[in-house]
Amino acid sequence: MVSETLDMINGKLLNRLQKGIPLVERPYQAIAEELNMTEEEVMERIKGMKGKIIRQISAIFDTKSLGYQSSLVAAKVDPELLDQAAEVINQHPGVTHNYVRNHDFNLWFTIAVPAHSRLGLERTVQLLRELAPGVKSIRCLPTLKLFKIGVFFDMSGKVTKGKEAPAYTEVSRKQRTCDFTEAEKGMIRELQKDLSIESRPFSERAEAAGVTEEEFLQTARRFKEAGIIRRFAAVLYHREAGFLANGMGVWNIPADKAEEIGCLMASFKAVTHCYLRPTYEDWPYNIFTMVHGRNKEECEDALKEIENEIGYRDRLVLYSSKQYKKERLSYFTPEIDEWESKFDLKMVAKL
Repeated sequence: MVSETLDMINGKLLNRLQKGIPLVERPYQAIAEELNMTEEEVMERIKGMKGKIIRQISAIFDTKSLGYQSSLVAAKVDPELLDQAAEVINQHPGVTHNYVRNHDFNLWFTIAVPAHSRLGLERTVQLLRELAPGVKSIRCLPTLKLFKIGVFFDMSGKVTKGKEAPAYTEVSRKQRTCDFTEAEKGMIRELQKDLSIESRPFSERAEAAGVTEEEFLQTARRFKEAGIIRRFAAVLYHREAGFLANGMGVWNIPADKAEEIGCLMASFKAVTHCYLRPTYEDWPYNIFTMVHGRNKEECEDALKEIENEIGYRDRLVLYSSKQYKKERLSYFTPEIDEWESKFDLKMVAKL
């Protein structure tokens, strides 16, 4: 059931905003026409939910298409030093998510570095291991195959069941490049910012990028068509939206079946992320499926539904018990370069 503080119209609006904002001069007017509302009502309702349920409205970029290297990282950390270790790791501007999860590998974070990084991804992770207190071991778990990515919280109150074709997969990447002009980089910097709630919100973004509104929108649509922008949409605070639990289901699937099973897992609506990742002697799980639910029972039900269909049962579900960091990566900005400049490359090379 939709939260008591959220009426049905807001629920429909939130669902629409999560699916994507039209890349047109008056996006809120276009949404209003679809929902039989006025532009003014749409904007007022969004303003009322901004900062409460809606975290941000902006472009959601495909990191790889922008030339960035990224990885999920799992670390075994002395439980008494978790807070201190997380504080050190979070200082890296490319760390966007950092959680405690219920496993011996108890600290999980995501990290990205640009193509021109002085350190590169692997040395950056090893440097963080040396800097953070209490880290016993660390494992890079980059994406080997993307089966699905696309968070959507159904605000109609229905339990998410059934299947559907993933909206964004590996094949959605029609272009993989890091060769962007300075003008395009300027537009990317503006597209990743929170969209204002006014009749023509792209106008100010275009002005800040030094281009016309028409050129800005044409570039945004071209990026969307190429898969560089996965979505231009609203991102919700999942807890405030009523989804209190998130379970990372990790599966030990035979290597020769991984692609077939991964595609099948990605077809379940309850799965928001599905990846193939590398394994280690102390980590045999190669497919990761993220599910969100209003409680742990919903997450368990979703994973059980998958288990029953695929016929494989060697899995764990890791729940987050503490959030240290959750933010969006800033592309083509100087913060990562500034962080790296603090370290002597000769010293780092010895790690």
